[in-house]
Amino acid sequence: MQYLQAFLCGGVLCAVGQLLIDKTQLTPARILTGYVVAGVLLQAVGVYQAVADWGGAGATVPLTGFGYALAKGVEKAVAQQGLLGALTGGLTAASGGIAAAVVFGVVMAALCKPRNKR
Repeated sequence: MQYLQAFLCGGVLCAVGQLLIDKTQLTPARILTGYVVAGVLLQAVGVYQAVADWGGAGATVPLTGFGYALAKGVEKAVAQQGLLGALTGGLTAASGGIAAAVVFGVVMAALCKPRNKR
């Protein structure tokens, strides 16, 4: 059942993104940043925790999950360190994902030969 819930949650998030691409003039970069900001805002108002509990990896792996991780890290660090935690908590919580993105980006850049679209 957890696999089905993750699939449905992630599928809904992807379908909304596809609708935004198809039906609006928003660029993919704006949609991506909007997803991260939406994850932060939904965690700030206390909604995204319930989504993450229900959807599991379907909610935490997409970009909204990255925003959720940033907000959750800031919340925890502020509780422990005070105002300084607002500056350090988000990056500390999301550092594993950021490092993986950089490493895999470098590996793919080394393995693939870029070319112009025609």
